[in-house]
Amino acid sequence: MNTTDRITFDPEVMGGKPCIRGMRVTVGTLVGLMAAGHTKTEILKLYPYLEAEDITQALTYAAWRAEEIELPLVPV
Repeated sequence: MNTTDRITFDPEVMGGKPCIRGMRVTVGTLVGLMAAGHTKTEILKLYPYLEAEDITQALTYAAWRAEEIELPLVPV
């Protein structure tokens, strides 16, 4: 099972957006690069401080978020 332990949230880093290991690289950036057709190898060359598992977890997190359902709060 894939985990997302490399995805971090810190209000002081990128405004609290989900980032990779506390760095200023957001999940959205990596997902956007993949969607634009870049390969993991290309992304790792662009960001040499990242690891392949960072990209895998970013995609895992994004897929999980895409499946989330937001429900309105109903007063009891």
